[in-house]
Amino acid sequence: MKQFDLKGKVALITGASYGIGAAIATGLAEAGAKIVFNDINQEMVDKGMAFYNEKNIPAKGYVCDVTNETQVNALVQQIKTEVGTIDILVNNAGIIKRIPMHEMSAADFRQVIDIDLTGPFIVAKAVIPGMIEKGGGKIINICSMMSELGRETVSAYAAAKGGLKMLTRNIASEYGGYNIQCNGLGPGYIATPQTAPLRTEGHPFNSFIIAKTPAARWGTPEDLVGPAVFLASEASDFVNGHILYVDGGILAYIGKQP
Repeated sequence: MKQFDLKGKVALITGASYGIGAAIATGLAEAGAKIVFNDINQEMVDKGMAFYNEKNIPAKGYVCDVTNETQVNALVQQIKTEVGTIDILVNNAGIIKRIPMHEMSAADFRQVIDIDLTGPFIVAKAVIPGMIEKGGGKIINICSMMSELGRETVSAYAAAKGGLKMLTRNIASEYGGYNIQCNGLGPGYIATPQTAPLRTEGHPFNSFIIAKTPAARWGTPEDLVGPAVFLASEASDFVNGHILYVDGGILAYIGKQP
């Protein structure tokens, strides 16, 4: 369908060497987008390039720290020169530190906020002028269920993702008149290498997530591809400031009675 066609569009997916970012990049590529991505060091960029080469996706990878405004501005200019003006930004780069709040140092808290919230601000700020000049663009911020819910040991992550939800809405408010749509994608509990230890049969957290999810399973990175293509395409031209939760129904469900 033409509405979902991304042919000729340049898509920057931050931190897309593996996992959710790589899955989204693959989906955007299959819809026709030109893929560019960054990661924090050359080793991670090489890992990403190996993945895209295996998938026969002609991606370009760059080393860039999303918290460094000088590096980000240089990256956006380099992409414009080598590939073209960025049409689609997916702010995917992020970290989580699972530490009880009363044991967490301010330095650790600030690091999570810096990468998960300030980073998306810096990258969005860098691409918006090009989008204005081109007549529009799409920004997708990878939010979280922690944009809505709290949980033990994730105070910094929840604070960052809650802030990212409101940054999403504010970008939509401020730049909607320039035909820029900024929306969030909120994954539920996704089966990735990082969550593999939690998903073993009999693990209490695995049982908890399956019981709390109406779909009765973990999500997969591929579950995020369709929603990401929708938010990156003309099909979502009148969707702005929305957080699309892809969580199997967790946020809608109070849970089974004990």
